[in-house]
Amino acid sequence: MTGFRLKTLLAVSASALLVAACGSAEVASPGEGDFGDGGGGGGGTTPPPAPGTPAADCPAGFSNVGLIANNTLRVCQLPQQINGALTVPLRAGTIYSISGRTAVGTDMGVDPASPIAGSTQGILTVEAGVRIFASGGSDYLLVNRGSQLFAEGTATTPIVFTSRQNVEGTTTENSQGQWGGIVLAGRAPQANCQLTAPVTCTGTVEGTSAFYGGNTPADNSGRLRYVQIKFSGFEISTGNELQGLTMAGVGSGTTVDHIQVYNSSDDGIEIFGGNVNLRHIVINGADDDGMDTDTGWRGGAQFGIVTQRAPGSTSRSAGFEFSSAPTSVPLATRYVSQPKMANWTLVGRNSPTNAHTVAHFDTGTDATIINSVFTSVAGSQAGCMAINDADTATSGVTFNSVFMSCGLSYRPANAVLSAAAFTAGTNNTAAGTSTLTAPASGTSLSNQVLTFINGANENAVTPANAPAVHSFFQATTYIGAVQNAADTWYQGWTCGLTAGATC
Repeated sequence: MTGFRLKTLLAVSASALLVAACGSAEVASPGEGDFGDGGGGGGGTTPPPAPGTPAADCPAGFSNVGLIANNTLRVCQLPQQINGALTVPLRAGTIYSISGRTAVGTDMGVDPASPIAGSTQGILTVEAGVRIFASGGSDYLLVNRGSQLFAEGTATTPIVFTSRQNVEGTTTENSQGQWGGIVLAGRAPQANCQLTAPVTCTGTVEGTSAFYGGNTPADNSGRLRYVQIKFSGFEISTGNELQGLTMAGVGSGTTVDHIQVYNSSDDGIEIFGGNVNLRHIVINGADDDGMDTDTGWRGGAQFGIVTQRAPGSTSRSAGFEFSSAPTSVPLATRYVSQPKMANWTLVGRNSPTNAHTVAHFDTGTDATIINSVFTSVAGSQAGCMAINDADTATSGVTFNSVFMSCGLSYRPANAVLSAAAFTAGTNNTAAGTSTLTAPASGTSLSNQVLTFINGANENAVTPANAPAVHSFFQATTYIGAVQNAADTWYQGWTCGLTAGATC
């Protein structure tokens, strides 16, 4: 788990903060922008190419940078600065690319009612079925505060963000870290901001020079649905990495649903502050943590699957890594993280040493975990769960209707604190035997082929009332991410999870 480099910036007036607290309205229509026809179809005059041949041109607003994939696809590059509205259309014979720091809008500041002078909003819309690739670690997509990304695929035509190597067919199931990933920066609260008028502040997003944070819990950074993010994550410098999907100060007005991150070289998804809610998440093959939260995230996430790649000798990866920095602030006044998680299935690594856990909680995180399954193979010394410090024990992590099936229930160094938190809940199983249809873990492959369907032991657990924990949650009659064989929400739009669905 890595942290943000946080900086105190501008003070704003009490009246401006009152306006900001009301939230920002979603932009219903992108409207007019700086890209002519909005990027649609090259003006509509060029006929589509024959199957297997590249498009002859690029849409307006994009740069024609040549061919790829044995000259079968035209590469149309997005501008590095997107101001106004730009649509990335689905076109035959066309694939899109980003190069360098590709920014949607410029930072508009903490207050939606009083944007930074000279700042500009960007609205990027990506049509279902579009593929976008990048070529190196410094290539990433950034959505600045006040701007929006609308990337809405479907169950049969997901939007794919991937690497050049993947497009060229040279990636393997162990490839990772081939481009930077996606960063959303919003105006929702985060731990390093004083949230009472007349003062607020912003932080700097890890791996970027972008700012995030504010006092607008319902801030709206757009909609992401049915999106794959593959082979991403990159270490800019020690302790300063890009993930698959980074969300910093992202508000609850943002939609994040049916998202897969595959083979990130760092975390799958990392959330810094904000109030964003997530649903239907798949993270497989992350080299660091699957779901990593920090600096005051206060949202909910329901229906999630995490499988981890086999560790290196010094790996300290977890399925959940939940933190609540900064520890420099006394716990009593700290804006602690309050993640709420329901219906997750975590498949941990086969770690031969006491490296980390399937679920790890530290620095005062006040988490609530319900209706979930944590598993790892027998013999793994990592443990299923760890409450890592006294601050976290004081904040109190709540477990209800959680089934654990690991070689060790608790990380030995923290067993007393961990057991106290886990046994204080209801309907929990600390040392069960998983009867998932295919409870495989510990393979050297990142894309373990699993069927995430509970067996009799998991189904014997009485589920908690999810909507009582978070209004975003749906009521379920089961624990774990998947109800039964008819529940196939994780199939079709993902890769690397089921037989034949290679990435």
